Amino acid sequence: MLSYSLPYYFAYIISKYKKVTNIFYNIQEINSVAKKILLQVDSKVLAFKGEMGAGKTTLIKALVEELGGVDAGSSPTFGLVNEYHRADGELLAYHFDFYRIDDLSEVLDLGFEDYLARDCWIFMEWPEKIGHLIPDITQNLELRILGPEDRSLEINSSQN
Repeated sequence: MLSYSLPYYFAYIISKYKKVTNIFYNIQEINSVAKKILLQVDSKVLAFKGEMGAGKTTLIKALVEELGGVDAGSSPTFGLVNEYHRADGELLAYHFDFYRIDDLSEVLDLGFEDYLARDCWIFMEWPEKIGHLIPDITQNLELRILGPEDRSLEINSSQN
């Protein structure tokens, strides 16, 4: 027998599950996928997970474009972080690629926490490389390769 009301019980059960959105797309549909992501996410801090070649950088480039960025999006693998701006020069986003990180001290020395304090979008590739440094407000996006040009994207609508 339940010790509390049935509506409260169902609300409690539902709140325990993360809402997940799955999007299946072809690379040619990347701009419409970027629009869907921006409507779906609850945070400006996004972690992109997926194997090499899954399209993380391509998707981030489409997001930057959709948000009004004027910079050409590219993977910051060798520079670790790219900065994007709007046409008026206002800061839009930081794009981190942690693939080549060997030690968390590299991220701290970079001033990662200072970047997070800025009021802008944060896009992170290979977030699993920085473990506990990922902020609690981060929303995860998991990309999977389904075929040469077909992908799936899973968006968790609640943060970590």
